[in-house]
Parts: sequence; structure tokens; C-alpha cells
Amino acid sequence: MAEAPRLKVPPFLRPPAGARAAAVLVLFGEGPHGPDVLLTQRAATLSKHAGQPAFPGGRIDPDDDGPVAAALREAHEEAGVRPSGCQVLATLPELYLSRSNYRVTPVAAWWREPSDISPGHPGEVAAVARVPLAELTDPGNRLNVRHPSGFAGPAFRVSGMLVWGFTAMLLTEILKLGGWDRPWDTSRIEDLPPEVIALAARG
Repeated sequence: MAEAPRLKVPPFLRPPAGARAAAVLVLFGEGPHGPDVLLTQRAATLSKHAGQPAFPGGRIDPDDDGPVAAALREAHEEAGVRPSGCQVLATLPELYLSRSNYRVTPVAAWWREPSDISPGHPGEVAAVARVPLAELTDPGNRLNVRHPSGFAGPAFRVSGMLVWGFTAMLLTEILKLGGWDRPWDTSRIEDLPPEVIALAARG
């Protein structure tokens, strides 16, 4: 497995001491519409991050052999991804998810033997999707969204989802790191939809 690439980590995403350990799987593959990445959409009934698109992942359990094992386990539980079909490429620097106080290790992998995917935990995952990189890099699908707090961050409108928050920030840096980024109108800012705000306010 390769050393961690030089992912640019903004100061507010650097984990403080005492944050809980978690991991997510950034799974790339060759899909029916070209190279893609796997995303899930969290169930609207969850108390935290309800309804938000995300990478499969969760906390690192005591029985897990580190972040790689945790990321693969969570992808299997949440989306039906077979760990044996994934080739782990690298672990990226830890990032801080302040709302749940997690220090998250992104694990990048290649889906060399894709498996059928479906929501594994109906109470946790509402949908799973293989999102083409061409959609993510399309300038027409990119924007910034503004939270009522005034904070604005990157977002994507892809595969019927509004991807924002932590996942969109990580995707933005990964696209830059991979050399896939294309110029887009960074002055385009929209308020988060009321229904998204309502779900985000839970917990």
C-alpha cells in the first residue's frame, strides 16, 4: 500500500486530541459510464448527518485491524461491497468531522472485482450509487452552498443527490490530487435547501 498522498488539509479539518477514530472508503472503479466513485446516501431517520450523501464508513471498532479493515467492513455492511474485490491504494491524512467528533481516515481503493451493491442497513443507508467522475468534474454540476451559519463550502449536484459538507470537501481535494479537477464558476453560491437544513439540524 502506498504512502499517504499529500492531501491539502484546511486547519478546521485537522483533528484535535481526543477525537474518536473512524474511517471511510473512497472506492474508485470502472463503471458503465466510465471511472466512478461509490457514494451512499444516509437515511433521513438518523440523528446525525441524516439524508446526507457520504462515503461508506464509520467508527473503527476494537476488533478492526486499523482504518483499512474498518473502511472495508463498513463498505460491506452499508453497500454490499466485497472486501476481497478491493485493492487498497493508500490511506490519506486524518480529517476532523466536528459534528460527531470523529477523526476520519480516508482509505482510497480500486474496485478490481465489482460486486452488486444495495443498501445494507435500511435504517442507516437509504441509497447507494456509483457516481461517474465525469459528473463530478462537470463544471455545470459544481457550486458552493451556504449554511444558515454563513459558512459556504463546495457542493456537487450528481446522480440525483446534493453532495455537500465533509464529503464534498474531501471529493474536491481528491479531484485536485488526482489531476481531474476542471475550472468551474467558484462564485456560484446557493443557500442550502430548507429540507436539507432541517435534516442537518438533527442531533
